[in-house]
Amino acid sequence: MLLELRIENFAIIPLLELKFSDGLIIFTGETGAGKSIILDALELLVGGKTDPTNIRTGTSHANLQATFRITESNRESIHAILQREDIFDDPNYVQLERDLRLEGRNTARINGHSVNIGLLRELGVNLIDIHGQSEHLSLLDVRQHLGLLDRFSDIEAPRARYVEIYHKLMEVRKELSSLRRSEQEIAQRVDLLTFQINEIEAARLTSDEEEETLRAERTRLSNAEGLAASTNEALVLLEENRPDAPSITELAGRLILSLHNIAKTDETKSGLLEMAENYATTLNEITRELTAYKDQIEFNPKRLDEVEERLELLQSLKRKYGGEINAVNAYLHKARLELDGITHAEERISLLEGAQEKLINELSKVNQDLSTQRKRAADMLSKALEMELADLRMSGARFQVDFQTLDDSNGIPLANGRKVAFDSTGSDKVEFLVAPNPGEGLKSLVKIASGGETSRLMLALKNVLARADSIPTLIFDEIDQGIGGRVGLVVGQKLWSLARQHQVFCVTHLPQLAAYGDQHIKVLKMVESGRTTTSVEFLTRDQRRLELAQMLGGVSQGTLQSVDELLSSLSKDQ
Repeated sequence: MLLELRIENFAIIPLLELKFSDGLIIFTGETGAGKSIILDALELLVGGKTDPTNIRTGTSHANLQATFRITESNRESIHAILQREDIFDDPNYVQLERDLRLEGRNTARINGHSVNIGLLRELGVNLIDIHGQSEHLSLLDVRQHLGLLDRFSDIEAPRARYVEIYHKLMEVRKELSSLRRSEQEIAQRVDLLTFQINEIEAARLTSDEEEETLRAERTRLSNAEGLAASTNEALVLLEENRPDAPSITELAGRLILSLHNIAKTDETKSGLLEMAENYATTLNEITRELTAYKDQIEFNPKRLDEVEERLELLQSLKRKYGGEINAVNAYLHKARLELDGITHAEERISLLEGAQEKLINELSKVNQDLSTQRKRAADMLSKALEMELADLRMSGARFQVDFQTLDDSNGIPLANGRKVAFDSTGSDKVEFLVAPNPGEGLKSLVKIASGGETSRLMLALKNVLARADSIPTLIFDEIDQGIGGRVGLVVGQKLWSLARQHQVFCVTHLPQLAAYGDQHIKVLKMVESGRTTTSVEFLTRDQRRLELAQMLGGVSQGTLQSVDELLSSLSKDQ
């Protein structure tokens, strides 16, 4: 509900700071005082269109601010919007602001964060419903009519079941659409996957270690001549006796013999003998390994070519399918799965088509049940509204809920076999029709021009839907247009009753209606230094008594007595 409203430099209002109670809040004042200007400010705060003429003459900008308390009825929807936009602040309050400038960009804020007007409107429709000749009138939005009817119908269970089946059907259709790509596209994909799989499989990849082994082999093959020469030279030094010098092995033998003779005489040098013997053993191991290595060294240009080709193939596969051999193998596995999926797509499509048919049949049954309950509730709503309208001096008015469906070959079947379009709410397209006066044909509610008639229609509808309505603050402007004091009492009583479950603002010229107010605000127009300004007074009990008397025709003993009688009768009724 609306707690505080601050208006600065807006139209003829230099500055107003208002605090509101709950219940029924009445605005009175002479014509042109600025009552509707206050409501205009509220409409701008919830996303209404701006106009440079809204800015007070002689000033460069206007500022509007409002603080709302979040109620249980709209807490979930408000919190969802604020959290989605990351502008959640206080769980119990939300602040809106608009700054209008003659030159420069107008700004909108929610909880101090700059936002676009679209978001302000989205939040605003959950906070305030303005009824009169305003564009913000929710009753004139045909898209709202089905929701209003459903809340009256109390069909949460079947509607929730419908939504559940609907989302399952949409998931199945999405997968089917993906599978039913053009035959050419599928064929091209199959060819590509087949080529890639064959290319990788033909390579018979093992692991990344193969590449390291091949590089080592390539190095040996590329340097075979030099390796063989060095190996032969080492073996010659180790084994062969040459005219100019004995081999290393022979020298090692002589060294061991000399150290053996020394150790026989001086045992303290036996360690040297052991060291020499170990050295000889090492030389023998080196000789054996070099001999075996010599046999492995081959001058094989063909094998070198094979190794080079294999390494080039591995590099090519890595460039195409991954940075390393293991990644190439992973791609092969993925490609096989995709090809298998495409190969079995017909089976999957057949399975999904069966699931789709089953879901459509289920959805059709729930949809027909929804539609039946809606039409039954629509009759009840029409009767209830016509009774309410009769009380509001619209006794000849007729109300009807119009149901339409649209043909769609991809839709869901009705009982007669006709296929119709559908969405997450069902196949029903609903619009409220009204004939405000006897003898007139039913017409779309959005074509009714009279603000007073639309306000009374909404008052009637809000009374019927009071418990189901989640919008906490309702504003009625011009609701007393074309009605007299007796009907004003009825309107006042209905507004007061509605205000037990909502915060209700009403601008009125009827004292019989104003008498029902829980809070009474008088709007005053003054001229100071040649300029017109608007101010307000929050009336006390005695001030309210005088204001009601003034509205009855002027303060006198007779009008004061009439006011006392009126207030006394209302207190008894309430």
